[in-house]
Amino acid sequence: MATESASPTAIPRGRGGDALTVAAREIFAERGYHGTSIRDIAKRAGLSLSALYYWHSSKQELFVGLIEDSVNDYFQTCDTALRSCGDDPAERLAAIVRATVDYRVRRRVESTIAAREIRNLEQPHAQRLADLRESATRLFQEIIDEGIARGVFGCAHATDARRAIQASCNAISQWYDPDGDVNPAELADRYVAIAERIVGLTR
Repeated sequence: MATESASPTAIPRGRGGDALTVAAREIFAERGYHGTSIRDIAKRAGLSLSALYYWHSSKQELFVGLIEDSVNDYFQTCDTALRSCGDDPAERLAAIVRATVDYRVRRRVESTIAAREIRNLEQPHAQRLADLRESATRLFQEIIDEGIARGVFGCAHATDARRAIQASCNAISQWYDPDGDVNPAELADRYVAIAERIVGLTR
Protein backbone atom coordinates (compact mmCIF):
# COMPACT_ATOMS: atom_id res chain seq x y z
CA MET A 1 0.00 0.00 0.00
CA ALA A 2 1.37 3.42 -0.93
CA THR A 3 2.25 5.76 1.91
CA GLU A 4 2.04 9.53 1.95
CA SER A 5 5.36 11.17 1.26
CA ALA A 6 6.70 13.27 4.13
CA SER A 7 8.13 15.73 1.62
CA PRO A 8 5.87 15.99 -1.45
CA THR A 9 7.67 19.01 -2.84
CA ALA A 10 11.06 20.53 -2.25
CA ILE A 11 10.94 23.66 -0.09
CA PRO A 12 13.08 26.46 -1.59
CA ARG A 13 15.99 27.50 0.60
CA GLY A 14 14.91 30.10 3.14
CA ARG A 15 11.18 29.45 2.65
CA GLY A 16 10.72 26.85 5.37
CA GLY A 17 9.22 29.41 7.72
CA ASP A 18 6.56 30.33 5.18
CA ALA A 19 5.77 26.67 4.54
CA LEU A 20 5.35 26.07 8.26
CA THR A 21 3.02 29.05 8.64
CA VAL A 22 0.80 27.80 5.82
CA ALA A 23 0.79 24.27 7.20
CA ALA A 24 0.04 25.40 10.76
CA ARG A 25 -2.81 27.62 9.58
CA GLU A 26 -4.40 24.77 7.65
CA ILE A 27 -4.09 22.16 10.39
CA PHE A 28 -5.09 24.41 13.29
CA ALA A 29 -8.22 25.29 11.28
CA GLU A 30 -8.96 21.62 10.56
CA ARG A 31 -8.13 20.01 13.90
CA GLY A 32 -7.83 22.74 16.49
CA TYR A 33 -4.82 23.48 18.65
CA HIS A 34 -4.94 20.37 20.84
CA GLY A 35 -5.74 18.13 17.88
CA THR A 36 -2.59 19.22 16.09
CA SER A 37 0.89 17.88 16.82
CA ILE A 38 4.18 19.47 15.92
CA ARG A 39 4.87 16.40 13.78
CA ASP A 40 1.61 16.99 11.86
CA ILE A 41 2.72 20.52 11.01
CA ALA A 42 6.18 19.44 9.88
CA LYS A 43 4.73 16.70 7.69
CA ARG A 44 2.17 19.03 6.09
CA ALA A 45 4.92 21.56 5.40
CA GLY A 46 7.13 18.89 3.83
CA LEU A 47 9.87 19.43 6.41
CA SER A 48 11.63 17.29 8.97
CA LEU A 49 11.12 17.88 12.69
CA SER A 50 14.67 19.16 12.98
CA ALA A 51 13.97 21.70 10.23
CA LEU A 52 10.80 22.80 12.02
CA TYR A 53 12.72 23.34 15.25
CA TYR A 54 15.15 25.53 13.36
CA TRP A 55 12.27 27.95 12.77
CA HIS A 56 10.12 27.44 15.87
CA SER A 57 10.94 26.06 19.30
CA SER A 58 7.45 24.68 19.96
CA LYS A 59 3.87 24.37 18.74
CA GLN A 60 2.94 27.23 21.07
CA GLU A 61 5.51 29.53 19.48
CA LEU A 62 4.21 28.66 16.02
CA PHE A 63 0.64 29.30 17.16
CA VAL A 64 1.56 32.62 18.73
CA GLY A 65 3.39 33.71 15.60
CA LEU A 66 0.39 32.88 13.43
CA ILE A 67 -2.03 34.84 15.64
CA GLU A 68 0.23 37.84 16.12
CA ASP A 69 1.05 38.11 12.43
CA SER A 70 -2.66 38.22 11.69
CA VAL A 71 -3.40 40.79 14.41
CA ASN A 72 -0.53 43.01 13.30
CA ASP A 73 -1.90 42.87 9.76
CA TYR A 74 -5.22 44.16 11.12
CA PHE A 75 -3.59 47.14 12.83
CA GLN A 76 -1.58 47.98 9.72
CA THR A 77 -4.75 47.82 7.64
CA CYS A 78 -6.58 50.12 10.06
CA ASP A 79 -3.64 52.52 10.31
CA THR A 80 -3.41 52.82 6.53
CA ALA A 81 -7.15 53.42 6.25
CA LEU A 82 -7.28 56.05 9.00
CA ARG A 83 -4.21 57.89 7.69
CA SER A 84 -5.97 58.34 4.36
CA CYS A 85 -8.87 60.30 5.82
CA GLY A 86 -9.30 63.47 7.85
CA ASP A 87 -10.64 64.03 11.34
CA ASP A 88 -14.34 63.78 10.47
CA PRO A 89 -15.78 61.04 12.72
CA ALA A 90 -18.15 59.76 10.04
CA GLU A 91 -15.31 59.41 7.55
CA ARG A 92 -13.12 57.74 10.16
CA LEU A 93 -15.86 55.31 11.18
CA ALA A 94 -16.37 54.33 7.54
CA ALA A 95 -12.61 53.86 7.13
CA ILE A 96 -12.18 51.58 10.13
CA VAL A 97 -15.28 49.55 9.24
CA ARG A 98 -13.98 49.06 5.69
CA ALA A 99 -10.57 48.07 7.07
CA THR A 100 -12.17 45.55 9.43
CA VAL A 101 -14.34 44.03 6.70
CA ASP A 102 -11.31 43.79 4.42
CA TYR A 103 -9.32 42.06 7.15
CA ARG A 104 -12.07 39.57 8.05
CA VAL A 105 -12.49 38.64 4.39
CA ARG A 106 -8.74 38.28 3.70
CA ARG A 107 -7.96 36.56 6.98
CA ARG A 108 -11.00 34.34 7.35
CA VAL A 109 -9.00 31.29 8.45
CA GLU A 110 -6.85 33.14 10.98
CA SER A 111 -9.91 34.94 12.36
CA THR A 112 -11.68 31.63 12.87
CA ILE A 113 -8.64 30.06 14.52
CA ALA A 114 -8.30 33.01 16.88
CA ALA A 115 -11.97 32.93 17.85
CA ARG A 116 -11.94 29.19 18.57
CA GLU A 117 -8.45 28.63 19.93
CA ILE A 118 -7.48 31.84 21.72
CA ARG A 119 -7.90 30.11 25.09
CA ASN A 120 -4.86 28.00 24.25
CA LEU A 121 -2.46 30.93 24.31
CA GLU A 122 -0.12 30.75 27.27
CA GLN A 123 1.15 33.71 29.26
CA PRO A 124 2.59 36.19 28.53
CA HIS A 125 1.25 35.76 24.99
CA ALA A 126 -2.38 35.74 26.12
CA GLN A 127 -1.98 39.07 27.90
CA ARG A 128 -0.16 40.62 24.95
CA LEU A 129 -2.99 39.64 22.62
CA ALA A 130 -5.58 40.88 25.11
CA ASP A 131 -3.78 44.25 25.12
CA LEU A 132 -3.83 44.35 21.32
CA ARG A 133 -7.55 43.58 21.27
CA GLU A 134 -8.13 46.36 23.77
CA SER A 135 -6.26 48.73 21.46
CA ALA A 136 -8.63 47.80 18.63
CA THR A 137 -11.60 48.44 20.90
CA ARG A 138 -10.24 51.88 21.78
CA LEU A 139 -9.86 52.77 18.11
CA PHE A 140 -13.56 52.19 17.52
CA GLN A 141 -14.66 53.73 20.80
CA GLU A 142 -12.68 56.94 20.37
CA ILE A 143 -14.17 57.50 16.91
CA ILE A 144 -17.72 56.94 18.16
CA ASP A 145 -17.22 59.09 21.28
CA GLU A 146 -15.79 61.91 19.16
CA GLY A 147 -18.70 61.67 16.75
CA ILE A 148 -21.22 61.96 19.58
CA ALA A 149 -19.33 64.86 21.17
CA ARG A 150 -19.35 66.74 17.86
CA GLY A 151 -23.01 66.01 17.15
CA VAL A 152 -22.22 63.85 14.13
CA PHE A 153 -23.61 60.69 15.74
CA GLY A 154 -26.90 60.65 17.60
CA CYS A 155 -26.80 57.34 19.45
CA ALA A 156 -27.45 57.41 23.20
CA HIS A 157 -25.31 54.41 24.11
CA ALA A 158 -21.81 54.71 22.69
CA THR A 159 -20.38 51.53 24.18
CA ASP A 160 -23.29 49.40 23.00
CA ALA A 161 -22.98 50.93 19.53
CA ARG A 162 -19.30 50.06 19.41
CA ARG A 163 -19.97 46.50 20.56
CA ALA A 164 -22.66 46.01 17.92
CA ILE A 165 -20.46 47.30 15.10
CA GLN A 166 -17.42 45.28 16.11
CA ALA A 167 -19.41 42.10 16.66
CA SER A 168 -21.11 42.31 13.27
CA CYS A 169 -17.82 42.96 11.46
CA ASN A 170 -15.96 40.23 13.36
CA ALA A 171 -18.62 37.65 12.50
CA ILE A 172 -17.98 38.05 8.76
CA SER A 173 -15.17 35.49 8.84
CA GLN A 174 -17.64 32.83 10.02
CA TRP A 175 -19.97 33.05 7.04
CA TYR A 176 -18.36 34.93 4.17
CA ASP A 177 -18.00 32.91 0.98
CA PRO A 178 -15.60 34.37 -1.61
CA ASP A 179 -17.57 32.52 -4.28
CA GLY A 180 -20.87 33.98 -3.07
CA ASP A 181 -22.99 36.78 -4.45
CA VAL A 182 -21.28 39.75 -2.78
CA ASN A 183 -17.72 40.95 -3.32
CA PRO A 184 -15.60 42.51 -0.55
CA ALA A 185 -16.14 46.10 -1.71
CA GLU A 186 -19.92 45.68 -1.79
CA LEU A 187 -19.83 43.98 1.59
CA ALA A 188 -17.84 46.88 3.04
CA ASP A 189 -20.41 49.35 1.67
CA ARG A 190 -23.19 47.40 3.38
CA TYR A 191 -21.39 47.32 6.70
CA VAL A 192 -20.56 51.01 6.59
CA ALA A 193 -24.28 51.68 6.10
CA ILE A 194 -25.10 49.36 9.01
CA ALA A 195 -22.56 51.12 11.25
CA GLU A 196 -23.93 54.53 10.31
CA ARG A 197 -27.42 53.46 11.31
CA ILE A 198 -26.16 52.03 14.61
CA VAL A 199 -24.42 55.26 15.60
CA GLY A 200 -27.28 57.41 14.30
CA LEU A 201 -25.38 59.41 11.72
CA THR A 202 -27.08 62.80 11.64
CA ARG A 203 -26.27 63.80 8.08
